[in-house]
Amino acid sequence: MKQLLKLAELGFTVISLLLYSGGPLTVILSGGASEGGDEESETSEGGDNSLILILFFFNYIITFVLLVLRWKKVIYVIDKNKWITALVALAVISIFWSAIPSKTISRGIAIVGTTLFGLYLASRYSMKQQLQLFAWMYGIAIILSFIFVGALPKYGVMSGLHEGKWRGIYNHKNTLGKVICPGIIIFLLLAIDSKKKGWLFWLGFLLSLFLLLRSTSTSSLLNAVMLLAASLCYRVFRWRDDWMIPGLISVITIGGSLYLFLSTNSELFLTSLGKDTTLTGRGDMWPYIFEMIWKSPLLGYGYGAFWSGPDTPSYYIWQTTGWNPPNSHNGFLDLWLHLGLLGLCLFIFEFLVITLPKALNWMRLTKKSEGLWPLLYMTYMLLANLSESTLMVQNDLFWVFYITIAYSVTLIPKNTSKLI
Repeated sequence: MKQLLKLAELGFTVISLLLYSGGPLTVILSGGASEGGDEESETSEGGDNSLILILFFFNYIITFVLLVLRWKKVIYVIDKNKWITALVALAVISIFWSAIPSKTISRGIAIVGTTLFGLYLASRYSMKQQLQLFAWMYGIAIILSFIFVGALPKYGVMSGLHEGKWRGIYNHKNTLGKVICPGIIIFLLLAIDSKKKGWLFWLGFLLSLFLLLRSTSTSSLLNAVMLLAASLCYRVFRWRDDWMIPGLISVITIGGSLYLFLSTNSELFLTSLGKDTTLTGRGDMWPYIFEMIWKSPLLGYGYGAFWSGPDTPSYYIWQTTGWNPPNSHNGFLDLWLHLGLLGLCLFIFEFLVITLPKALNWMRLTKKSEGLWPLLYMTYMLLANLSESTLMVQNDLFWVFYITIAYSVTLIPKNTSKLI
């Protein structure tokens, strides 16, 4: 019975991760709809459909029960990073100044539930076990994506403006790209250290990379390339101090030179990738977003209350830009809109001052490849949120990943038995 309960818990975890990733229910329940406008079909809501919301509700309940069963360990982990609690609490109490209180209530509950699931992963599983569970989820997502593309092209392949582009089990090709990007790194890290089942992880690495290429998501492809490069560069932090300093100087010099080259040749570079200098309308939209930010700069418009339709503050953006973006396509701007400068500074402090140093220390204390995961994912968060909005989004895999990391790096690394 004990073994059966353990398997049931593992199954719940993997299925929940797939649900948080946004597939496959969203695209199925939409009937395989493909919008004509660029990225108009994208959503970071984790599902506005009632069935999906019901599934998330059950996820919150089961997660809460599992946390209560291990309440001593949970309290210990929460106490290690009180800033996460403060940030989520700010989102909840923003109902008092929210432009749409009903939206803030529902999405506030959802961000609490999402955060609790990340807390559950951190308090229940070691870093190695977490990566293995993530790999199981990505493996299922990859298999289902190929099935959708081959057997159910109405759902797996886009039509309209992005005719023929793969989206797999997700609602947009760019969603497939940004979801699969961390999976490439996860498979790579597991493959490097695995001896008996390394070929499975290498296969997952290659298949996820193939899906990314077929999605033709340019930003996600660039992020993947930068993460693969970072996975090599970050090993410098594990060198002896007398070697590490020259190594870091070399990496910073090369990285700085590359950044200067790309910034001075940005127009030529973007044109070669089929993009314009406004990043497909994002650059034209951001000045109007700043205009709205300055109308409520300190506390924002309330968590989840800005991008909510014609009767909300976002309608001004829709009118002035001529299209209906679902978010700012920049995670930091969206956080500023939702929770004001207070929320933005709180997150930046937690990210840079609390979690980042612990992630660096965690990496130096571990010799295995999974020790690179926290820093690599935090790098991905910074890169992805420059042109997408995946920062503190409810019912979203990216926030689950970050919360899991933010709590996990506060714990002392230790060797644990394998799950698979």
